[in-house]
Amino acid sequence: MKIGKRRYTQLIAAVLYNCNIKGFMTGNIYQGAVKGVCVPGLNCYSCPGAVASCPLGSLQSGLLSSKYKFPYYVLGTLILFGLILGRFICGFLCPFGLLQELIYKLPLPKIRKNRFTRILSYMKYVILVVFVILIPLIKLVPGFCKYICPAGTIEAGIPLVSANQELQSLVGFLFSWKIFVLAAVLLICSLCYRSFCRFVCPLGAAYSFFAPVSVVGIRVDTEKCINCSKCVDNCLMDVHKVGDRECIHCGSCAGHCPVDAISFGTKRHLHD
Repeated sequence: MKIGKRRYTQLIAAVLYNCNIKGFMTGNIYQGAVKGVCVPGLNCYSCPGAVASCPLGSLQSGLLSSKYKFPYYVLGTLILFGLILGRFICGFLCPFGLLQELIYKLPLPKIRKNRFTRILSYMKYVILVVFVILIPLIKLVPGFCKYICPAGTIEAGIPLVSANQELQSLVGFLFSWKIFVLAAVLLICSLCYRSFCRFVCPLGAAYSFFAPVSVVGIRVDTEKCINCSKCVDNCLMDVHKVGDRECIHCGSCAGHCPVDAISFGTKRHLHD
């Protein structure tokens, strides 16, 4: 797929997630009926423009509010998104993924994928377990949203504090910490392609479990494939093969395939 077409999809998703323009002007969080619905990508519930919820935030809220009852609605939503789209969501429907890609275009030295980045890609699973599940259950705070999520800082924290004087007087260490995390993430993303997605994002980690079974994604025609590995070698993500847990189904690999064996489809046949 041409990069321009994917950009349009990413932009449309970002606008649809955050189409409450009035909220940006007033600094108020939208509380309409659809706020209980989860969008597929990482998008902060507290963003003044957000008209729906983030699945990660909803999962943590569910664990907090009902410690002894699992939030089945959110789990079902994540499973549905995962089964149908998987990490296609990361490549096409995540606003913070778009921001990372745009920042990577800055003319700075780049860190290419290597053995170390592939090892780091497992860190997001630790963050999923510790900050999204264990900390909400044990400490009763939304661990990922409170301590890490840079999307929440740029989409909600900064706009809300900027628009509300009463919040400005309450700013303390935690907000300063989140600003530091955001700055660090943006800096690293300017040097290393989608590093937040690759190393940190627990939502991408959750969707990666559905890589073998998700309906929509990249398809490899195994009869055409000559196993030249140009698809993997030219991919900026830490993939071992097309369509694996690190693949965000962006389609860039198709442009490097010398035999046109790669395309989008609803039933993917992954080559070894």
